[in-house]
Amino acid sequence: MNSKFKIQNAKLWLTLTIVVGVCSFFVATAQDEGTTTSNNTPKVSGQVEPDSIGIGDRFTYSIDVEKDLMQDVFFPNFGGEGAEAYELIEDCAIDTLERDGRRLKLRKSYLLAAFEEGIHRVVPQVMFADKNIIDTVRSTDTLDLLVTTFLIDSTSHTIFDIKPQHNLPFKFAEITGYIKWTLLALLLLALLIYAAIRIMRHYGKNLGDLFKPAPPQPPHVIAFAALEKLRGERLWQEDKHKLYYSTLTDILRSYIAGRYAVGAMEMTSDEIIDAMRDIELPQKSAMDLTQILRDADLVKFAKAIPEAEENEAAYRAAWDFIEQTKPEEPTEQDDDADDLPAESPAKKAETKNNVKPQNQQSK
Repeated sequence: MNSKFKIQNAKLWLTLTIVVGVCSFFVATAQDEGTTTSNNTPKVSGQVEPDSIGIGDRFTYSIDVEKDLMQDVFFPNFGGEGAEAYELIEDCAIDTLERDGRRLKLRKSYLLAAFEEGIHRVVPQVMFADKNIIDTVRSTDTLDLLVTTFLIDSTSHTIFDIKPQHNLPFKFAEITGYIKWTLLALLLLALLIYAAIRIMRHYGKNLGDLFKPAPPQPPHVIAFAALEKLRGERLWQEDKHKLYYSTLTDILRSYIAGRYAVGAMEMTSDEIIDAMRDIELPQKSAMDLTQILRDADLVKFAKAIPEAEENEAAYRAAWDFIEQTKPEEPTEQDDDADDLPAESPAKKAETKNNVKPQNQQSK
């Protein structure tokens, strides 16, 4: 009986020993996992330099983080909403302080200015991401920043009104520099004007000629320039026959209006032909003008398409018409005759009396 009881007690103790061992194993494993997890969490610390400032002064706030190489850390931002107590002056770059295998120690610094008096309690904190974990890690220490302000004793200080403006006496030395430079500029301007007058007098001109408008060009000069421009546009070569003949007749109308004072710009082709009959023109010029106006009306109103030779012929006819009807340019003999003094009537009569007819001399 006793042996049987001893055997049962031994089995009971063996079972209890196994249970206690299994429980101890799981407890130790859980502690190891907790220790490992705790060791992998980043460690945060910080510092404030200096820890006592006046209101509006600047201070440096630094956050140190010791983390694993594979963990991502996000530092806080300053200067946004909710940070009215501080103003961000400079956001410094992240510095690497230490590196030991997979462990890194980083530091992020901020240059801030405080505008609220009192004791500011700051807890350094960062956000980190590790695999599927995103969490906020805070420092175990709280940083204290004392911000003081100015004390104004209104009882011992009298408040005065704003003083009026104080006018200083005028000193001539203050404007002597301006007077010197002004006189020098006026002297240079006078020299330039004098030199310009001498040069213009050398060429027989006056200073007022500089402000006179340029004399208008003769109508034939304007017409020749317009014809040269028309040839360069190559209108009929690009099948713009109507525009080509409209431009060509407008050049002739402008020339006739300036040369003969005929309102050709407001006349039809027939009216221009009738008006030019009262003007003495070379027969070929009159025929060329009539032919150009007739051909132009056929192109503009009857949609006729002339050949290339006809277009060139119309251009040459317009050029010849202006060339043959332009005013004659004075020759050198005419200029010399204009320079000679005019002969008096008495001298003319004396010369006439001294000349004998040829038949009387032969007798």
